Amino acid sequence: MLPPRLRLPMRQRRPLKLFAGNGNPVLAQRIAADLGISLGNLMVHRFSDGEVRVECHETVRGCDVFVIQSLCPPIHDNLMELLILLDALRRASAARLTVVMPYYAYSRQEKKNSPRDPVPAKLVADMLSTAGANRVITMDLHAEAITGFFHIPVDDLSALSLLVRHFARLREENLVVVAPDAGAVRLARAVARKLEAPLAVAYARTGRTDNPAHIRFAGDVEGLKPLIVEDMIVTGKRVESCVRALIRQGCIPEVRVAATHGVLAGDAVRRVMQPEVVELAITDTIPQQHQHPRVTVIPTAHLFAEAIRRIYLDRTLDTIVLPQTVRD
Repeated sequence: MLPPRLRLPMRQRRPLKLFAGNGNPVLAQRIAADLGISLGNLMVHRFSDGEVRVECHETVRGCDVFVIQSLCPPIHDNLMELLILLDALRRASAARLTVVMPYYAYSRQEKKNSPRDPVPAKLVADMLSTAGANRVITMDLHAEAITGFFHIPVDDLSALSLLVRHFARLREENLVVVAPDAGAVRLARAVARKLEAPLAVAYARTGRTDNPAHIRFAGDVEGLKPLIVEDMIVTGKRVESCVRALIRQGCIPEVRVAATHGVLAGDAVRRVMQPEVVELAITDTIPQQHQHPRVTVIPTAHLFAEAIRRIYLDRTLDTIVLPQTVRD
């Protein structure tokens, strides 16, 4: 039995603290604004040899701490920064550490394809737990199995409602939702169901979908307006081939592309934004350096803020909805 002075009222909660690394500072500020709080006082330095030093200038003892860090390029700088930040907050006696990671790097390497392959997605999970994370919030993992790599709770949010709301105006048009390969079917099928549109899935006789001449579609695309749905676009090669194959097979040359994570490495924007592509819609889980008139960036701050709010209040995340202005 605790002495009376140490007994806390049943409804009293630990203070909420929100910190952010340098992975996606704009999104972090928007999440903080949605929650109505300020980001914690944090300084991140680089020594001359590139080592990271983190300084936390406020107390976190006994607090419920949420750390916002997207593992976007430069991936290794942001990952190391996150690990050191978690270690600093754990050693400062934070009561609970939740990582808010809009983009999970290495998620495409989640299984062994040959006997000596590593599994970096599992390695990242182990490093986060070792550094002190008690929970992880992310969005649209490339593979659902990654949640099983953790021994702590993982909340994998979905951009489905955001994408559906954005393209809801196309419901009455001759729309077909296209998955550019088998890996994109789960999200594409969900978008097609919400938009009440047919689904087509790209496949190739050679097993590779990077040659338009070899691509076929399970489902009709002729005379329809395609909406290609991906969880992430990195190089843009697969989308480029899919667009060319759609044109070859008689679709209306008014193609739209949607993806949760716009990594867009190298000249990916040039590859994706072919003349037939009227819009590329991506979320802000990764900050965008590209300025293109046909690229639309969809905000995600409300979903992450609502997840943080519900976790802090020990409420379910099953019923998260968008505010009326962005509800599908």
